Amino acid sequence: MEKIPITAAGASRLKDELKTLKTVERPAVIKAIADAREHGDLSENAEYHAAREHQSFIEGRIAELEDHASRIDIIDVKSLKGKEIMFGATVTVADEETDVEKTYQIVGEYEADPSDGRISISSPIARALIGRKVGDSVEVTTPGGQKDYEIVKVRYK
Repeated sequence: MEKIPITAAGASRLKDELKTLKTVERPAVIKAIADAREHGDLSENAEYHAAREHQSFIEGRIAELEDHASRIDIIDVKSLKGKEIMFGATVTVADEETDVEKTYQIVGEYEADPSDGRISISSPIARALIGRKVGDSVEVTTPGGQKDYEIVKVRYK
């Protein structure tokens, strides 16, 4: 069984989602199914079929999260130090063409959320950044083409 690297914050989000699914979502969908059953003929009952579909999604998500929770390897980012970029680092890079700066935290693939600045360790930009230091330039192949970035800042928070 392969361990899944994750930050403490990511592990907390995973456990919170699992708890919500088990204590809020699952009971709510069971009630929705029971209410839909009271409406009679199940073969043509759209509410019943929608509730069963939602139940299937919830049960699948619970199974997935329980699997992840059993295999997580929590990395304490606050205990990490150094100038070299590694898992958990929050990195500010500047586009060498436009000087536009972006900040990313390198996290596990199951907690990545690019819209929130968290990128997967397996993403092209993270792979290019790992092992580098402030002042280094990296070349990243993105879906939009080749990009060159300069590493401006590295911190572990």
